[in-house]
Amino acid sequence: MATNRQAAATSPWRAPIFFAILAVLFILEGTVRNSMFSGSWNTSLAILNMGLISAITALGVNMQWGYAGLFNVGVVGFIALGGLAPVLVSLPAVEGAWSAGGPRLLLSLLIGLGTLALAKITWMKTRSGWIVAAVLVIGFFVYRWLFDPAVIAIEANNPSRNGNIGGLGLPVLLSWLAGGLFAAIAAWAIGKVALGLRSDYLAIATLGIGEIIVAVLKNEDWLARGVKNITSIPRPVPYEIDLQSNPEFVAFAARWGFGAAEASGIWVKLCYMLLFLVVLLTIILLAELALKSPWGRMMRAIRDNETAAEAMGKDVTGRHLQVFVLGSAVIGIAGAMMITQDGLMAPTGYNPLRYTFLIWVMVIVGGSGNNWGAVLGAVLIWFLWIKVEVWGPTLIGFLVTPLPDGGFKTHLLDSAPHMRFIVMGLVLLLVLRFAPRGLVPEK
Repeated sequence: MATNRQAAATSPWRAPIFFAILAVLFILEGTVRNSMFSGSWNTSLAILNMGLISAITALGVNMQWGYAGLFNVGVVGFIALGGLAPVLVSLPAVEGAWSAGGPRLLLSLLIGLGTLALAKITWMKTRSGWIVAAVLVIGFFVYRWLFDPAVIAIEANNPSRNGNIGGLGLPVLLSWLAGGLFAAIAAWAIGKVALGLRSDYLAIATLGIGEIIVAVLKNEDWLARGVKNITSIPRPVPYEIDLQSNPEFVAFAARWGFGAAEASGIWVKLCYMLLFLVVLLTIILLAELALKSPWGRMMRAIRDNETAAEAMGKDVTGRHLQVFVLGSAVIGIAGAMMITQDGLMAPTGYNPLRYTFLIWVMVIVGGSGNNWGAVLGAVLIWFLWIKVEVWGPTLIGFLVTPLPDGGFKTHLLDSAPHMRFIVMGLVLLLVLRFAPRGLVPEK
């Protein structure tokens, strides 16, 4: 029995069959209209596009966990850092913000980085904790002396509409790479401190840093307006209103039997889908090449037995740092893509349940260590996450029909939207019980 189950898990047809089932679900979502499906291609493509972004995020987590066994519990923080990139890279500069406090703000940040570098050099040369502490204290006061007035001046600059530093006005696609860079820098700083310690320290560090990053975005208005949010972030695809005012596009939509409004939404989502697929397939290609290289085989050897790998002369901490930075960079790219698609930077929306727990469910269900499994798990779980919110009330309404009217029945009906959490837990338990290595396990 165990042999048959293992053979089924490693069957070359397993992944194509699951992806075919997934494709059928999206086709039904776009074509069938009933209590189960919306019958709207706009809805189907919207779910698919967010599923593709989730797949890229899951690939980053899979690199860290599936390749090296690193437990990153701060995924939400790296997504948020990636989401900051379109704001700082692609938005135009805010008039008056730079002259109000920009140079002083930049100088304060350089002083802060220089203080940390000087403290490290001082420690290496003197090994004196008192001298290092003195360097850090003096540097901190100089940093705040420059930073606080600059922030006050920037946030006072037209606060009702701006109050932030603005961006560089560069093409939005460059911000996706910048998002990966932001996350990679944060991952390097965390990894240098935590990766040399026990594995549980990395989980604690990433959990804390993730929440700190989100808290900074919420409270530092000069950076991205905090909880006041930023809208109208540039996008790399046409705007629906421009398509609807184009006579040629209206005629093209009519030939296919669509109205201009519906067709414009479908066209924009198709453009996003193609961009997301290019990024996703590029990352998968590079990840597969890395996994099949000597570097990838070494990473899996370290994951399976760190002690043996270290005895063979491998730099375990250094290799962990490499894969942690690479995985976080991929997560940051996904964060930038998500903000670009939404056109909105809202720090209050970065919920750990959605952007950490759900991503881990995607990786586990799909199959950790397998890139295609991570993609399958991400798209499938996101589809269920969206649709269960619709299916839940219908199911609860059917189940409670025989019950008499009253408080208990009303309570069950009011609790129906929470079905998505129950279903996610149920899916996770079923997969761990019957396919503990995931739907498409690592070979």
